[in-house]
Amino acid sequence: MNWTLTFLPVVPLWLIGIFAVLGVAVVALALVFRVRGSLLRTCATLVLLLALLNPVLRDEDREVLSDVAVVVVDQSPSQSLLDRTRQTEIAEEKILEQIEKIPNLDVRVVKAGRSNPEQGNGTRLFSALDTALVDVPPDRFAGAIMITDGQVHDATEANVPLATGAPIHGVISGHRNEGDRRIVIEQAPRFGIVGQQQEIVLRVEDSGALPRRDVAKLTVSVDGKVTEIVQVDIGQPVTIPLDIDHGGPIITELVAEGVDGELSLQNNRALITTQGIRDRLRVLLVSGEPHTGERTWRNLLKADAAVDLVHFTILRPPEKQDGTPIKELSLIAFPTRELFSIKLDEFDLIVFDRYQRRGVLPLIYLSNVANFVQKGGAILSAAGPAFASPLSLYRTPLSAVLPGAPTGSVTTVPFRPQITDQGRRHPVTRALPGGETSTPTWGRWFRLIDVESSSGHTVMSGPDNKPLMILERKGEGRVAQLLSDHAWLWARGYDGGGPQSELLRRLAHWLMKEPDLEEEALSASHKDNQLTIERRTMLTKTPQVTVTAPSGKSSTMDLKQTSDGIWRGGQEIDEIGVYQLTDGIVSSVVAVGSTDPKEYSDIRATGDKLKPIADQTNGGIHWLASRAGQTASLNIPRIRMTNPGRRSAGSDWLGLRQNNAYVVRSLRDVPIFSGLAVVLAILGLLGLTWYREGR
Repeated sequence: MNWTLTFLPVVPLWLIGIFAVLGVAVVALALVFRVRGSLLRTCATLVLLLALLNPVLRDEDREVLSDVAVVVVDQSPSQSLLDRTRQTEIAEEKILEQIEKIPNLDVRVVKAGRSNPEQGNGTRLFSALDTALVDVPPDRFAGAIMITDGQVHDATEANVPLATGAPIHGVISGHRNEGDRRIVIEQAPRFGIVGQQQEIVLRVEDSGALPRRDVAKLTVSVDGKVTEIVQVDIGQPVTIPLDIDHGGPIITELVAEGVDGELSLQNNRALITTQGIRDRLRVLLVSGEPHTGERTWRNLLKADAAVDLVHFTILRPPEKQDGTPIKELSLIAFPTRELFSIKLDEFDLIVFDRYQRRGVLPLIYLSNVANFVQKGGAILSAAGPAFASPLSLYRTPLSAVLPGAPTGSVTTVPFRPQITDQGRRHPVTRALPGGETSTPTWGRWFRLIDVESSSGHTVMSGPDNKPLMILERKGEGRVAQLLSDHAWLWARGYDGGGPQSELLRRLAHWLMKEPDLEEEALSASHKDNQLTIERRTMLTKTPQVTVTAPSGKSSTMDLKQTSDGIWRGGQEIDEIGVYQLTDGIVSSVVAVGSTDPKEYSDIRATGDKLKPIADQTNGGIHWLASRAGQTASLNIPRIRMTNPGRRSAGSDWLGLRQNNAYVVRSLRDVPIFSGLAVVLAILGLLGLTWYREGR
C-alpha cells in the first residue's frame, strides 16, 4: 500500500483564497482587540478552510518498472589492435555479471562500430545508443556504459542520452600514452586539368611513446607505380607534386616507413583519388562545301560546353575566280598555314566534312595532319560523293592513316544502318538506342561510299554489309571514317529518325580519348567489402584477371560476359589500399578505402573524446589497464545503483541511476473531512464561542 496526502478542493482555489484572506483579516482584528472567543473563531476558520480544500488520503496500487541500462561494446577495427579485443571481452563479461545481479534492472547489449572503415564515417557508438533507446522512456533509462578504446567519432552528435540526464560512462581499453605514426593530409586535389600539375600537402606525425626521429622515408606511388621516395621531416608540412597526365581517376598512394613500437601500420598509408579532366577540348571542323548536313556537325560540337570549336567552310575554292577584288569579298581567308602548321598541335580533333582536294590545303599540310595523328591526335572523315572521285581525300598523304580505301563507286539505295558484331562490342555503338534488335527501328539513309577496309573495326554497315563506319587507332592517335553524308536525316526525323546526336557524340568523345569510351579497359569498383571488376573488350573471350592486394597477396578471377563487350566478376576483399588488376593485356588499379578514414586518423586509446559527455551527465571514465601498462590483470569497475542527483562514479566504481519509475494500476481515496464531521466541528466551535462570549 502507498498512502499519500492530496487535496481535492470543492470550490475553485481563487474563491478559497478570497475566503482565506477575509478570514485571516477578521481573526487578526479579533486577536488585536482581544475579543472574547478569538481563538475559537480562528479554529473554526481553519476547519472551514480545510473542509473547502478537502484533504484526502490516497492509496495507490503501483507497479514498479525496471530500469534499463545499455552496455555499448565497441567492435571497430581499432579495437583489434594489441590486446584491446581481450580487454573488451573480459570487461563485457564481468560488467554484465554485476548488472545481472542488480534487482529491477534490465540490460541491453549493443555491438557497434562494425561499419566498413572505407566509408570514412569512423566509430559511431552514440548512433547505436540512440537506436537502442528508441522504445525506452527517459524516466526508465539508468545509464550507459561504453566499452571502447575512446576513439568515438559521433560524440558531438549525442542527443537522446544527454536529454535523459542519466550517466554515460566510458570504460577504456588499450593503454595510456600509446605511440603511433600517421600521415595527415592537409591538402589533396580532387580534380586536375590534364597536362597540368597539382600539389599534395601532408605531414608525417609521431605521437605518444615512440623513439625520437627527425625524418621518415615516404614512398609515393601513382596508379600503382612508385614514382619517388623522399625523406620528410617529422611533423613538418611537405609538398608532393602530382602530374595530371591522363583523364579519369588518378590514384596516389603515400606510405610512410614504420617505426618500432607503433600501434599499427594502417595509418602510415594514405590514398588520394584525383579526377583528371580535359580542359576545353579544341576541335577544328573543315567543311569542304556548303551542304544540307553541314550544320549537324556544328550543332553537335557547339552544344558541348567543354569543346572549343573552330569551323571553316570552303565557299570559294581556287578554281572559282570571277574577277571580284579580294577587298570586296565578305569572306574570311582560310588561315591554312596558321591552323595546319603553326597551331596544329593545339587541336585534339580535326573533322573533314565532305572535304575534297581542290588546292586549298597543300599536300604538305595534309602530311602534317597524318603526323598529327601518329603523335596522338585524332581525325574524323565524314565522306561525301567526292571521296570516291579523283579528288578524294584518300589520294593525299592522309591515306597513311585512313583505314578505308575508296573503290570509286557510290551506292545510292535506301538502307537502314546496321550495327555489326564488332559494333555491338564497341562502346561507340554498343546499346545504341533503337539498335538492340537485328533490324533497327531507326530511319533510312540513301547514300554510301564504297570502300575496301583492311584494318580497324567496322562498327556499322550498310547494304550488302558494306562498311559504313570504321574506327581505328594509328600510332598514338585515332581515326574514324563515316562513309555517308546522310546522318542529318536522323536529326530531321525523316522516316522515324534515329540516335544521330548520341552516335555522333560518342564518336567525337571516343576520338578525343574519353576514358568511359575506351574499347579495351579494365576497371573495378568496391562496396561493402565486395570488389566488382569490369572488363570492356572487343575480344570474344577474356583471360583471367590477376588481382594483387595491397599486402602483395595475389589471386585470379574468371569473368563472365554480362552483355556484348562487357565481362564482370567479383570477390570479397579484406584490405584497404591500392589493388592492382591485370589480365596480361590491360592493367588498372583501384583504391579501396576512404581518402580520409576517421577510423585510422588516430588509433591511440584515449578518454578525452568521452570525458566532456561523462562530465555533463555525471558519469565517469575508467581505464581497464593499469598505468604501468600491465595486461595480466584488468581493473574492472564495480557497478552500483545511485539516486538521482547523487555522484555516479568513483575511482573504482560506476553508478547507474535508480529511477524508481512506476505505473499506477488503481486508486482509492479516503476523505479526512466528511460533510457531517465538518458541520459538527464548526457548530461545536461556534457554540463554544457563543458560550465564551455569554459569560
